[in-house]
Amino acid sequence: MAQRPYHRRKDVTVLSLLLFVLAMALGPTPSSAAGTDWWIPAARPTPDSQIDVTGEPFNGTNSAGEVRGFVDAHNHLFSNEAFGGRLICGKPFSDAGIADALKDCPEHYPDGSLAIFDYITHGGDGKHDPVGWPTFKDWPAYDSMTHQANYYAWIERAWRGGQRVLVNDLVTNGVICSVYPFKDRGCDEMTSIRLQAKLTYAMQDHIDEMYGGTGKGWFRIVTDSAQAREVVRQGKLAVVLGVETSEPFGCKQILDVAQCDKEDIDKGLDELYDLGVRSMFLCHKFDNALCGVRFDEHGLGTAINVGQFLSTGTFWQTEKCTGPQKDNPIGQAASDAEEDLPDGVEVPEYDEDAQCNVRGLTDLGEYALRGMMKRQMMVEIDHMSVKATGRVLDIFEAESYPGVLSSHSWMDLNWTERVYSLGGFVAQYMHGSEEFGEEAERTDALRAKYDVGYGYGTDFNGIGDHPAPRGADTPNPVTYPFRSVDGGSLIDRQTTGERTWDYNTDGAAHAGMIPDWIEDIRNVGGQGVVDDLFRGAESYLDTWGGTERHQAAANLAEGASAAASSAESNPFTSYAPGRAVDGDADTRWASDWSDDQWLRIDLGSTHLVRRVTLDWERAYGRSYRVELSTDGVNWRTAWSTTTGDGGLDTARFTGTPARHVRVQGLDRGTDWGYSLREVGVHGS
Repeated sequence: MAQRPYHRRKDVTVLSLLLFVLAMALGPTPSSAAGTDWWIPAARPTPDSQIDVTGEPFNGTNSAGEVRGFVDAHNHLFSNEAFGGRLICGKPFSDAGIADALKDCPEHYPDGSLAIFDYITHGGDGKHDPVGWPTFKDWPAYDSMTHQANYYAWIERAWRGGQRVLVNDLVTNGVICSVYPFKDRGCDEMTSIRLQAKLTYAMQDHIDEMYGGTGKGWFRIVTDSAQAREVVRQGKLAVVLGVETSEPFGCKQILDVAQCDKEDIDKGLDELYDLGVRSMFLCHKFDNALCGVRFDEHGLGTAINVGQFLSTGTFWQTEKCTGPQKDNPIGQAASDAEEDLPDGVEVPEYDEDAQCNVRGLTDLGEYALRGMMKRQMMVEIDHMSVKATGRVLDIFEAESYPGVLSSHSWMDLNWTERVYSLGGFVAQYMHGSEEFGEEAERTDALRAKYDVGYGYGTDFNGIGDHPAPRGADTPNPVTYPFRSVDGGSLIDRQTTGERTWDYNTDGAAHAGMIPDWIEDIRNVGGQGVVDDLFRGAESYLDTWGGTERHQAAANLAEGASAAASSAESNPFTSYAPGRAVDGDADTRWASDWSDDQWLRIDLGSTHLVRRVTLDWERAYGRSYRVELSTDGVNWRTAWSTTTGDGGLDTARFTGTPARHVRVQGLDRGTDWGYSLREVGVHGS
C-alpha cells in the first residue's frame, strides 16, 4: 500500500492539558444509563473516547444452538510492552486516563524524526505530528506501525459491532529489542510475555471496575471452550491468550546449535499454560531451534533476514519446493537494517526458482508440538515453513488432532483443505475489502464443503499495514450510520477527543474501525462473506472444543512382535524389525537395498484396525501396500499408494478385524532400502 502522508506537527493545546488534569482528578464518573442498559458501564473515566454505537449487543444462541459473532483470531493488545517497551507508543488503558494512555513515545517529539521503525519498514522519514489525545492529527493511522491501535474503548466498539472472540497474542522479539535504540527494559522474551499476560488480566479488572466489580465487565479472559461459549452466549467478548514470539522458552539456534533442551520446553509450556495461554506459534520471523519460518517479501523481508543473521549467525537458506506450497520469495530490496550487519557481511541473493526454506520441524520442535498436544493446546502454523507445516499436518493427521490454526494469511492457501479436514480453523489477515473478498472467494467452496465459518486476524500493533481508505468518492462507500450485521445496533462514525474517523477517508486506523471495515466488505464482497464471518466464533470454538476432547489413541503395535523380509547389517547398531515398534523414534528398521521387502507385525490378538501410521526415515517407499490378516496366512490389501513421498504417512480405511499387519514395499523412493522409524496401528 502507498504510505499515508504525515502532516506537520501541531503544538499541544492548553485544552489538552486541561483535559489531562481533569482525567487525573475526576477518574470514573457515573453513567446516565447505569442500571438500565447492561452494556453501558455504571462509571467510565472522563474524559474518554466515545463508542458511537447504540443498541443492545446481541446475546444467546441461534435456532441451531450455535453462538454467533465475529472472531479476531490474531491481535496484539499489549505489544507496547514488547521490544523493550518503546517501539509501539501508547497503551490500551491507563488508570491515569486517556491522556496518559494515548500519548506518543518521547523520542518521537517534536516531529517524529526518530520514529525509526516506521522508516526502516516503510521508507520515507517517519515524520508525523506526535500529539495523541485529544487531537490525533496523524495517529493512529492505517499505515503506522508504531502507535497504539488497541485502546480499550476501540476494542469495546468492535465488541459492540459484533465481535465475540478475540485472541490476544502475547508477542515480542528479542533481536528487534536488542537493535532498537530506545528501550526501558531488558529484551528477554519470556519476561515480556509474562508482563503482557499480567496486563491483560489488569485490563479485565480495569473494565470490571467500570461495571461495578469483578466479573461484571464485557472483557472476559477465558481458558476453555465451554467458558468461552458461556461468555459469548451472554453477549460479551471472550478473550483467548496466545503467544507469538521468535524464541519461545529461549529456544533460539546459533549456527544450527539449539540453545534449549526438552526440559526447557516442558517448563516453558507448563508456565504458559498456567498463565492461561491456549494457542501459540512455535516459530515466528526467525528460524529457531524448533522450526524454520516462512519468508517475508520486499524491504521488510530484507530487514527480517538481517535480524535472522543477528539472531542465528546465518541468513535464510532456500531450496526448490517439492509441491505447490511455497515460502514466498525472499525480499531483496535495500533496507536501512543492513547497516546493523558486521563489516563485510551482506545479505545474499536468492534464486527465484527456490522459494522454500531448507529448515523444517526439528526434533525439538516435534517434542514441543507433542507437548502442546498433551496439554490440549492449539498450534498456529502461520509463519512455519512449508517443510515444517507439512510435518505438523502429518503428525496431526496421524493422531486425528484438530487443534490447528491459521490466523492471519501466513499459510499457503494450498494447505487449507488439510486444515479443515482435521477440524482446524482459518482466518484471513485484515486486508482491504477488495482483497479480502477475493481471498475469501478462493476458499469459499471449502468452507461450504466442511460447513465452517471464517475469521479475520487484524494483527493490530503488529508489523503490518491495515486497509487503506478507498476514498470519499468511491461508488459504494460506507454510509453512516449503518446497522450491525445482526441488525440490533446502529453504528455511526467513531470519535475520540477532537478526531472523528470515517472509514472511507481514514481506512482501518484502529481496532474500533472493525465494524466499519466489515460494512465495507459487505458493500464490496457481498453479504455471503460477511455471513461466513458471523459464523466465525462458532467455528473457532468448535476447533478449540475438539482439541480439548481429543484423546490419544492406543498404539496396538507398540511392543508387539515384528518380523521382516530382511534387516540391514551394521556393526554399530541394530536395524532389526522390532526397532519399528519399540516406541522410540530414534531407532528404526531398515531393509536390504532392494524392492519387494516387507515388515510384519503380530498384534497378539485380533483387533478392529482402522488406521496405520508409518514414519519413514529418508529411505522411504514410493509404492507400497498395507495388508491385514487374522491368521498370518490369508492377506487382504486395506490401503495402498504409488505416490509415497516419505515423511509421516497415515493410511485410513474401514474398520477391519486383524491380528497381523504387513507393510509390503513394492518400489523404493531412494537407492537405499525401506526404513521405518515407527509403525503405529490404531483401532480409532
